[in-house]
Formats: sequence, C-alpha cells, structure tokens
Amino acid sequence: QVQLVESGGGLVQPGGSLELSCTASGFNLDFYAIGWFRQAPGKEREGVSCIKGRDGSAAYVDPVKGRFTISRDGAKKTVYLQMNNLEPEDTAVYYCAAYRIFFEQCSLVRRYHDYWGQGTQVTVSS
Repeated sequence: QVQLVESGGGLVQPGGSLELSCTASGFNLDFYAIGWFRQAPGKEREGVSCIKGRDGSAAYVDPVKGRFTISRDGAKKTVYLQMNNLEPEDTAVYYCAAYRIFFEQCSLVRRYHDYWGQGTQVTVSS
C-alpha cells in the first residue's frame, strides 16, 4: 500500500516558523520525487517545492525561495519542509505528493503525481 502522511501544520504569527513532515510507505523513495503543494481559499492548488529522493536535488517556486527549505531523511522515508519567515500569504492547506522519476529534475506539474497525502493546515495570523 502506497501512503503519504503529512504532519506539522498549525497556527503561527507572521515571521514565525513551522516544519512540515511527509512520511512515505509502500514504495522505494530512491526512485521517486516528492513535492509540496498548497491550496489557499479560493485559489487553485500550486506547487511549492520538490526534491528527488535519490540525490536530494531540489527546486522552489519564487515566492518561497530563501524562506523554505526542503530535505529528506532516507532512513525514515520522510521529507521535510522547513518554513521560516512565514507570511499571511502562506496560509493554505499543504499537501505532499509523489511520482516516479528517472534522470530529470523534479517537477511540480500536478498531473505527474500519482500519490497524495491528506493535507495539513498552515495558518499565519497575528
């Protein structure tokens, strides 16, 4: 059974930090890319960051560059998203997702991803 489970969301003040976790089971992370997506009220789901399980190479969208860091722990089969200097605009439900990857860089195209977690709420408010 393929499963992704997110945790770590919550309520923080602007400028604060949170670390999200995505734990994978049922597949070999070395052959997959993991992405973080978010969906704010009234908006479409958008990509945030992705990482290749095998070598740790990563990519970020412009709004989070310099503030968010993605990483993975192969032994724990867990991908993390460290979120610093949070802004109200970061408020959303955050999802992790996975797809099979070969030699290319990881991608945040939604339709590539076959497996999705249930999501975790991040609220940034004073």
